[in-house]
Amino acid sequence: MVPGLNAVGVRVPAGAGGSGPAVARLSDRTCRRLAGGLIVLSVLFHLGYLAINCPLDLSPDEAHYWQWSRHLAWSYYSKGPLVAWLIRASCELFGPLSEQLTGSLMPAVRLPAVACHALLLWGWYVLALSTLKSHRAALATVALALTLPPVVAGAVLMTIDPPFLACWCWALVGVWKALQTEESNRPAGPLSEGMGPAQRFFALRWWLLAAVCSTLGVLAKYPMVLLPCAVFGYLLFTRRAELKRPGFWVFVTGSAAGLVPVFAWNAANEWVTFRHVGTQAAGTSGSGVRWFGPFTFLIGQAGFLIGVWFAVWALAAWKYRRTADPALGFLWWTSVSVWGVFAVASLKASGQVNWPAAAYVSGFVLCVAWTREQLAGAYHKPVSRLVSTGVAVGLALSTLVHFPGLMRGALASVAGPAADPTALTGNATPIRKFDPTARLRGWRTLGAEVDAIRDRVRDDTGQEPLVAGTVWNIPGALGVYCKGHPETYSFGRAMADRHSQYDVWRPNPIADAQEFKGRTFVFVGDGLPADTTVFERLELAKIVTYREEGVPVSVWWVWVGHGFRGFPEPQTLSGRPRY
Repeated sequence: MVPGLNAVGVRVPAGAGGSGPAVARLSDRTCRRLAGGLIVLSVLFHLGYLAINCPLDLSPDEAHYWQWSRHLAWSYYSKGPLVAWLIRASCELFGPLSEQLTGSLMPAVRLPAVACHALLLWGWYVLALSTLKSHRAALATVALALTLPPVVAGAVLMTIDPPFLACWCWALVGVWKALQTEESNRPAGPLSEGMGPAQRFFALRWWLLAAVCSTLGVLAKYPMVLLPCAVFGYLLFTRRAELKRPGFWVFVTGSAAGLVPVFAWNAANEWVTFRHVGTQAAGTSGSGVRWFGPFTFLIGQAGFLIGVWFAVWALAAWKYRRTADPALGFLWWTSVSVWGVFAVASLKASGQVNWPAAAYVSGFVLCVAWTREQLAGAYHKPVSRLVSTGVAVGLALSTLVHFPGLMRGALASVAGPAADPTALTGNATPIRKFDPTARLRGWRTLGAEVDAIRDRVRDDTGQEPLVAGTVWNIPGALGVYCKGHPETYSFGRAMADRHSQYDVWRPNPIADAQEFKGRTFVFVGDGLPADTTVFERLELAKIVTYREEGVPVSVWWVWVGHGFRGFPEPQTLSGRPRY
C-alpha cells in the first residue's frame, strides 16, 4: 500500500487514523507516476524471478499450451488460439536467450504473462480513473491489486487468463470511454445526423478499441462473449437510446468476429470444442441438479479472493444494486451479471474457481468505490482494519506462492509421512494435498530422467524411442524439458482420460496405430493393464521421485514399451473415453 493513501486514496474524517493532508498533497501527476512505478517494479521483479533460479517449472497447462504453439492453428481442442500465438511469438523472439540463461524455455513461455500483467494493471488504472474520477482511487486500485494472489500469479503463469483478463479490462475501458464520449459529443437523436467525419470517428474510436479487445478476448477464452451481454443489460436498463446507435453494435460485431476462426476450425474437426464445453457445462451430475453447487461455488469464490475481498465485493454489489450513478451502475452490471451466470451454472457443473475471474475486473473497482465511501463514513475503523487484513494476508500468500520453500517444512509436518511409491498403497506425496505449487515442480528432473532412459534405449536398439504420457497433461512437459524438445504423444484416450488436442493431431498412436507399429515408446504414467497386448514387451524403467530437502513432492512411473502393436478400442481397455 502506498503511504498516505489510507487504503483507497481518500481523505478520511479526523480521528480516523488516516493522513488526510498527506493524501491531499498527492497531485494527479504524482499518482500517475506512482502507479506507473508500481507497474514497472512488478514487471522487473517478475522478469528477475523467472530468470534467476525460479522454483516453479511450467505447469502442465502451460506446457500443453506451449505444445499447441508448435502446431499453429485457428483454434484448439478446448480453447481459442491466442495463448498459443503469444507463446510462439515469445519463443521465436526470446527462446534461444531463455535457454542460454536458464537451460529451459520456461522464461520465454511466460514472458507474455508478464506483459499481460502490466497491461491489466494499466487498464485498471484507466478504468478506475474514468469511473471514479480520482487519480488517488486509481492508484489505490493498482496498489491493492498487487496484493491479490490471483493477480500476482497471473504475472508468472502463462495460461489463458492473463491475456483474457487484459483484453476484458481494456474492452471495459473502451466501452465506458465510448459512452462518455457519446454523451458529451453526440447531437440529439438516435443516429449521428449532423456529425462530420472527424466527430463520427471520435465517437466510434473507443467502441473500436472495445471491439478489437473483445475479438482478441474471445480468441483467448470464450466467456469473453459475456461482456457484450452485460453491456447490453446495462444499456437496456439505463441508456436504451444507445442501442439504436452504431457504436454498441460495432462492439458486438468485434466479439462475433472472434468466434469466426473458432467455428471454422471446429467445422473441420468434428466440433470437438463444443463437445468438450458441453460436457463441462453438463457436469458430472448428468441431467440432475447440484443443489449444493451454489454453496460450493460461494466457498470457492471466497477462497479465490482470500475471504476479505469477496466480502467487500459482495457488500459493494448489494449497496450499488440500484445506484443512480452511471459509472457505478456500469461497474455493477459488468461484474454482478457476469458473476451470476457462473453462479447459476454451478447448479449443473462444479467448474473451476477462476471461471468468474473476469467479473472481478470491474468488480474490484467497485470494491474500491465502496471502501472509499466507507472510509469517509462512520464505519471507517472496521473497514480500515478489514482492508489492512486483506492486504496483509494477500501479500503473505503471494510470497508463499512465489517461494514455496518457505512453507515446505510446515506443510510436510501437517501432511504426515509419505508412503513407499513402490508399495501401490498409501500416498507417496502427501504434501500435494496442501501445496498448490507442487504440480509446478520437478518437471525438469523428470525430463532429465526420461532423457537418460531414452539414451539407454537408443544405445540398445539403435533406434530413437518415441515419448508419450498416459494422460493428456504429461506430454507437454516432456516436450519442454526433454533434450531436443521431441514430439510427444498421449495415450489418454485409450486410458479413459478425456479427449485432448493430442487426439486431433495426426498421426497419433491411438487412431493411426499402423504408423507406429513396432516402435519403442518411453512413456510416463500409471502403466497399462497387465493383460493388454499394446506392446510386445513392457518394462518399468524407473520410478522417479522428486524431493526437496528430503520431502517427496512428485512421483512418476517411467515405462519402456517395446514393439508397439496398437491399442484396442478405448471402451475395452479402461472404460469409455470422455470429452
